[in-house]
Amino acid sequence: KVLWTVLVTMLGYSSSLPVGEDALCTAEELAKYRIIFTGKWSQTAFPKQYPLYRPPAQWSSLLGVTHSSDYSMWKKNEYASNGVRDFAEKGEAWALMKEIEEAGEKIQSVHGIFSAPAISSGTGQTSTELEVHPRHPLVSFVVRIVPSPDWFVGIDSLNLCEGDHWMDEVSVDLFPYDAGTDSGFTFSSPNFATIPQDTVTEITCSSPSHPANSFYYPKLKILPPIAQVTMVKLKKSQLGLSAPFINLPAKSNEVIDSVS
Repeated sequence: KVLWTVLVTMLGYSSSLPVGEDALCTAEELAKYRIIFTGKWSQTAFPKQYPLYRPPAQWSSLLGVTHSSDYSMWKKNEYASNGVRDFAEKGEAWALMKEIEEAGEKIQSVHGIFSAPAISSGTGQTSTELEVHPRHPLVSFVVRIVPSPDWFVGIDSLNLCEGDHWMDEVSVDLFPYDAGTDSGFTFSSPNFATIPQDTVTEITCSSPSHPANSFYYPKLKILPPIAQVTMVKLKKSQLGLSAPFINLPAKSNEVIDSVS
């Protein structure tokens, strides 16, 4: 009777524990993906204050991580780490990589780090490969918008596992985020630290609500996606081969606004 009471108590306790986003992944093996980042930041799509020189519109290198729900690279409405701040403001990756490595050593929450080359214009593609594990099925990454005060695009904790199998392909439209560490309003704003630091927020066509903001398009309901990411699961026969870029279907991505 005592053992039964203890067992029921333990089961009740375990059922009340929070379930992580990756807790139900029962895939039996590792999976590899090709991740393709596509910049859609064109002058046609985003005409307001579009950077043409010193420097022209472009994207930093992509820095990402595969991990469990115990780790978070960045989250909307939460404060950016020092590493994310340095990356979003200056494109410096050292501090962020140090944070990732320390998280992996302390709580075994990180499976691997991946990166892809920068894109020298607002439109174009870059790609690399990543590996996920049943205990580390989440993908997060950041890409800095260049030039900008502290703006970036990215994904926070995308789960590539569905029950007992890995997703074959997933595409996500990306929109700009403000890291909350610099108060500049425009792409070319000088350095102006936000004190006290603000949380990470999504930049929209109406927020920040200021005419000087480079993404302020009051006649729109939503901004068009400024980038897109696609992850394609590699078959065993494709491992180790350099896959060509994927020609993604064209989508309307134009802004129509009298403000230029």
